[in-house]
Amino acid sequence: QVQLVESGGGSVETGQSLNLSCESSRFLPTAYCMGWFRQAPGKEREAVASVNGDNSVSYGEGVEGRFTISRDYSKKALYLQMNNLKPEDTATYYCAARDDAGVRCMNSRDINFWGRGTQVTVSS
Repeated sequence: QVQLVESGGGSVETGQSLNLSCESSRFLPTAYCMGWFRQAPGKEREAVASVNGDNSVSYGEGVEGRFTISRDYSKKALYLQMNNLKPEDTATYYCAARDDAGVRCMNSRDINFWGRGTQVTVSS
């Protein structure tokens, strides 16, 4: 089974930045998507961003222009640079991947592999 391990979460003030990292335990073909989801208390997980099989990127609501997703294929790593953080960004952030080609990591039902999450807290 693929294991995903996140790091880089923390507590910051509004307007500050964080860089999340995710490392996979094994090589994932470039055709497989990797992405980030987040979940706040009492809510379902929502897509944040995805690096798709064609190396295009997708972003969820409210993050485009502030967040940048990138993937380092040689390092088996996924990153999420989060700038201008807002209190509504507070959530547990999960790394995710799908072991099939042609699927975007933008729907939790499409995800095969989940990390255990890293907490991001943004205070005013």
